[in-house]
Amino acid sequence: MTFQNKHSLTKCSMAFLVLLLIAFTTLAQQGWVATKISSATGDLNTVFFLDSKRGWVGGDNGFLGRTDDGGRTWVRQSVETTDAINDIYFRDKENGFLIAGNTIFVTRDNGTRWSESRRFLPSDFDGATVELYSVRFSSKKKGWVVGSVSKRDRVIDSILVYTDNEGETWQRQRAPTHSELIHIDFDNDRRGWIVGAEGTIMNTVDGGQTWNRQTSGTTATLFHTEFRNDKKGWAVGERGTILRTTDGGITWTPVTAGIRSTLLSVEFVNDDEGWAVGRAGTILRSDDAGVSWIQQEATVKTNIYALHFNKKNGWAVGAQGMVLRYER
Repeated sequence: MTFQNKHSLTKCSMAFLVLLLIAFTTLAQQGWVATKISSATGDLNTVFFLDSKRGWVGGDNGFLGRTDDGGRTWVRQSVETTDAINDIYFRDKENGFLIAGNTIFVTRDNGTRWSESRRFLPSDFDGATVELYSVRFSSKKKGWVVGSVSKRDRVIDSILVYTDNEGETWQRQRAPTHSELIHIDFDNDRRGWIVGAEGTIMNTVDGGQTWNRQTSGTTATLFHTEFRNDKKGWAVGERGTILRTTDGGITWTPVTAGIRSTLLSVEFVNDDEGWAVGRAGTILRSDDAGVSWIQQEATVKTNIYALHFNKKNGWAVGAQGMVLRYER
């Protein structure tokens, strides 16, 4: 082989490598990219974005971080708690709520300042401890928070509280189960769902005045539920459990994803494209409304606790201050 031929092959090889590099870079940019918030002192448990720029993450030891540049930089905000922040939810651009331990916090100024709205003391529950997990609003005035009541680290009851005055006051409502309630989601101002321990699924069709148990067909703890409308919904939980309904939860169908990792959060971007995340870096994607799921190549091996999409951008948070960003 002549030097000229060798040189031509070398140039071709280099061009091929450049094309490969561009292709791999493009793929990486289209996938999940992991970063870490160095000021977070533990795990991140929840994430919420108002738009493509403004978002919040909450985690252990009362950590609350805010970004105004789409997650490129994070600033720690002050909240009067050392409990883990379990959920963050904004009803609109100005009014937001976060849950930490036994306390509900509220902001009325786009998350600039947070103040205590309601604290549930052991003295109100015969010495038992309240732990709150999830908050959602179905309308401007009406909102709900769910959680558990424990004594000596054993759950003895559920807790379901509501507000009908924009979070100024909160009242307890009896739920038709003593099992731990973990996540709540509303499709509109009348229809909502709650999931929790022992396969618990509850539903309201009258704006939360009454809640009825639905048959999930599983005893696995369910950690998260997502509804696109009053018919299509999903729930995920222990041991790779995925449930799907197309009739508002009258019937729930198990979906096999070929994994055993516990799934902790699920969200659909549109009627077909959905994502689920969980322990040990598990990320699943569905492109057929949750009928089937494909495991994505893991960019991290640590637990991923929460997931949130805002139009074309997605975020997930997890162990030790980890933040994952996805661009569609």
